[in-house]
Amino acid sequence: MKVFVAGATGVIGRRLVPLLVGAGHDVTGMTRRPERAGALQAQGAEAVVCDVYDESALVAAVAASAPDVVVHELTDLPADLDPRQRGRFAGNNRIRTEGTRNLMAAAVGAGVGRVVAQSIAFAYAMTGEGLKTEDDRLYDDAPPEWAATVAALHELEDTVSRAAGVEGLVLRYGFFYGPGSAYARDGYYAREAARRRLPVVGSGSGVFSFLHVDDAAAATVAAVERGRPGIYNVVDDDPAPMRDWAPAYAEALGAKKPMRVPRLLARIAAGSYTTQLATELRGASNARAKAELGWQPRYASWRDGFREALG
Repeated sequence: MKVFVAGATGVIGRRLVPLLVGAGHDVTGMTRRPERAGALQAQGAEAVVCDVYDESALVAAVAASAPDVVVHELTDLPADLDPRQRGRFAGNNRIRTEGTRNLMAAAVGAGVGRVVAQSIAFAYAMTGEGLKTEDDRLYDDAPPEWAATVAALHELEDTVSRAAGVEGLVLRYGFFYGPGSAYARDGYYAREAARRRLPVVGSGSGVFSFLHVDDAAAATVAAVERGRPGIYNVVDDDPAPMRDWAPAYAEALGAKKPMRVPRLLARIAAGSYTTQLATELRGASNARAKAELGWQPRYASWRDGFREALG
């Protein structure tokens, strides 16, 4: 099977490409940075240097590859995820909208039969009890700093799932940890935890669903090879409130125990959306992905994953 991976040198792409090659697939990896082409070739993939916003070059690149499957792992996230900085996710929102439109147009033009695309499992409406399933609504009435991201997610998912003649699979990944992620030992949140700037807010009742980057890559391989079109939550088996995972995360890093701060103070310091995450977020169910894709996370719980990935 021929697979075209857009965003092949990103956090998931760099774990995904060798898995696909190892499974016997003919892989073309796309990166916008010429200096990263050699790393793709070293992994056994053909490297293409292309910007997703260069429509004519993108169409030509996908057509020349003649893939059976296109994988959309394109992101444009800042290294500093400080929620107090407005407009930090504008580039990523553009990737999810304009970038997705361009990539899907290239895929359809090349006669691609299946597209697998990255989304997130922590944009559900913060209502109700229990875990969120793929049928629950997204946070359409989110605060202004998050509303644009939710709108971009809707556009990405609709563009992929509604393309004529294409089997579109959307993978809603949980919060990544492991190499290259924001929760890695050298990532943004590790630096914040070391400075005791990752506190437990209020009762710490927001429930987070984590995912090791290697499990994300394995689920993506599964979606390339099988599974019905649709949306899948790709998260571990152990959604947990912030009051549980934040101290364990700090301990795994060798950092001091996180402080506790009142909800009002957190709202002033970090904004309403970040405060809601810490206190109202609901975790996501991975039942559909496990049943339909035949996928099982190697790290069933972040409790073991944190110790192994960060210890």
